[in-house]
Amino acid sequence: MSSIINALYELKYNPFKYGEYIASFYSTIHNVDNNILLANLVIPLCSHPIFGRKLKNANIKSSIWTIFDDPTKLYDLQERIYKFQGLTEQCIQYCLVNDWIYLETDSLTISFNNKAEETLMIQKNAMNLGRLLSGHSVVEIFSILGVKP
Repeated sequence: MSSIINALYELKYNPFKYGEYIASFYSTIHNVDNNILLANLVIPLCSHPIFGRKLKNANIKSSIWTIFDDPTKLYDLQERIYKFQGLTEQCIQYCLVNDWIYLETDSLTISFNNKAEETLMIQKNAMNLGRLLSGHSVVEIFSILGVKP
């Protein structure tokens, strides 16, 4: 029975699907040093039943405080970060192989390859998350969300 559950989990959460979320996130995030540390937030927030919808419907006036306004809804975020950490690593590798992103090891920064837009299906909620987190420090972001890196 557990093998069926594992197979269903692998079908739903796989790097081929969520790699587009990682690339879409890095296509819009700007002015954040060490932004590789934010990769672990993308899948847990974008696949979250509440915040995934809120991020998809975010508009230009939305901010990090309006989307994540109720800290009680973030109660399981730390657990989701741990659970999706392996998937996030696989997604980053998949994005690197497809040349959707570049990794700058000196500055611990991931940059989006603009040529990737032709082959990539952009994920709106991940793009909006990147836009919302732009300009904030990594420490500030983790503090607002109430999680540890």
